[in-house]
Amino acid sequence: MRIALALAAEAGAAGEVPVGAVVVREGVIVGRAANATRRLNDPTAHAEILAIRAAAAHLNAERLTDCALYVTLEPCAMCAGAIAHARIARLYYAAADPKGGAVEHGGRIFAQPTCHHRPEVYPGIGEAEAAALLRTFFASRR
Repeated sequence: MRIALALAAEAGAAGEVPVGAVVVREGVIVGRAANATRRLNDPTAHAEILAIRAAAAHLNAERLTDCALYVTLEPCAMCAGAIAHARIARLYYAAADPKGGAVEHGGRIFAQPTCHHRPEVYPGIGEAEAAALLRTFFASRR
């Protein structure tokens, strides 16, 4: 999570919403990314999506069944769907997102009967630091 938080801080400094994500397999980082929606002019360039793409490319596999994803913010519906499709085994996230999250808030994607894969979910890891990054970022824009 420390690396994901550092990536989030870098994203915030670059004007992106400060979210970072890291995919780990057997203790080795196989994918990492920060939000890049503005830099790439791509609304799907969330940290989770980019980290999953990097991990899949690195492992030359479409399924990440033995991987864990660390992300600094509760994933949105799009990212939760990608996590399920990638078959990620464990999801660790820092700050909850009552407005846009879809794991324990909103659509609760993994609880839906149409969701074919449900990772183990561990919320609140590094929550205070991730929440502070987000608060500072959005306060500077108001």
